[in-house]
Amino acid sequence: MDHFLYRDGALHAEDVAIAEIAASVGTPFYVYSTATLTRHYKLFEEALSPLPHLICFAMKSCGNLSVVKTLGALGAGVDVVSVGEYLKAKAAGVPGERIVFSGVGKTRDEMRIALEGGIRQFNVESEPELFALSEVASSMGLTAPITIRVNPDVDAKTHEKIATGKKENKFGIPISRAREVYAEAARLKGIDVVGIDVHIGSQLVDLVPFEEAYLKVAELTRQLRADGHDIRRLDLGGGLGIPYERSNAAPPLPLDYGAVIKRTVGDLGCELEIEPGRLISGNAGLLVSKVIYVKSGEERDFLILDAAMNDLIRPSMYGAHHDIVPVVEPAPATLPQPYDIVGPVCETGDTFAKQRALPPMRAGDLVAFRSAGAYGAVMASEYNMRPLVPEVMVHGDQFAVIRARPTYDEMINRDSMAPWL
Repeated sequence: MDHFLYRDGALHAEDVAIAEIAASVGTPFYVYSTATLTRHYKLFEEALSPLPHLICFAMKSCGNLSVVKTLGALGAGVDVVSVGEYLKAKAAGVPGERIVFSGVGKTRDEMRIALEGGIRQFNVESEPELFALSEVASSMGLTAPITIRVNPDVDAKTHEKIATGKKENKFGIPISRAREVYAEAARLKGIDVVGIDVHIGSQLVDLVPFEEAYLKVAELTRQLRADGHDIRRLDLGGGLGIPYERSNAAPPLPLDYGAVIKRTVGDLGCELEIEPGRLISGNAGLLVSKVIYVKSGEERDFLILDAAMNDLIRPSMYGAHHDIVPVVEPAPATLPQPYDIVGPVCETGDTFAKQRALPPMRAGDLVAFRSAGAYGAVMASEYNMRPLVPEVMVHGDQFAVIRARPTYDEMINRDSMAPWL
């Protein structure tokens, strides 16, 4: 469920008409619903209750300061994968003890900054990283709390570019070597082993891979405790999918996911962490765009929008589907017609959808890309010298620009002229 609904024939974000935002901000723009973010976070809270837990929002899905602040104020932690995300989470008011640092390529400088500022844990991905963290922490006279990410070799049955739990993926250490690596970690200075980390992929619509991975983690927990390790925390990752196509069957609910967690690892007495991003932010955001031209081709008609692949890259990068709807609700008897929906970037790959059914459209009409709150604005670029899309947040009947569209002068002035020119 989200809070983007038609009211009196016009699409609204909570109590604000999308057309009103477009008139104020211009198009294209992203818009997020506070009520939807809040509802989705609370669904995970309910799913894991009464077990001790922390829900760490995966900031890579939607990193705007206001989004992170909203979730942090509800009690969320944050899962970060760079020192930039770490510093932004701190700027949003999330304390270090609620920030988990993931990612395969943490540098020594990033480790140092996180240790100085406070960190809940590092999710260590490799032995070289483990040795580097030991050196940094011990040189600072500090102890780094860690989990070690294990790769359970489980097929998440998702897109190959977002699968992370198979043995050929770059993430984590093979679960078959876990006991050896944990023994090594226990001997290192500046390291406090607090638990186990696992994450098998993103946009999972089947709970079976989760269950398979978590059962392996449960067995590993018992083995490591028998080896003398104080395993008191399990980071179970994220990855629960969202319904990008409303005509398809809905993915499992957070309550169903929580039930899997409870029956696989709920009896271990560990504090549990999960790191959902997409399911919290995905359906909480829209990308709104305007039709520039309706072009009749020899075999098909094109809607040429003012949004492009640089604004929402998922269709070009992953072949991803987003429902695209008119901002003005069509009359019930309106007959849809097929369009190829494209942007103005000079690449054939700048295509959002082919032969997508929409009511007859005209230049100046507004359309909204649903489920665009995750991996939308965060992956945007200024390719073709196109300004980054502004972000807007709605709260009831209020809206505010939470990231402004840069001017062309601002973009140009970021460059420096070489002194010999």
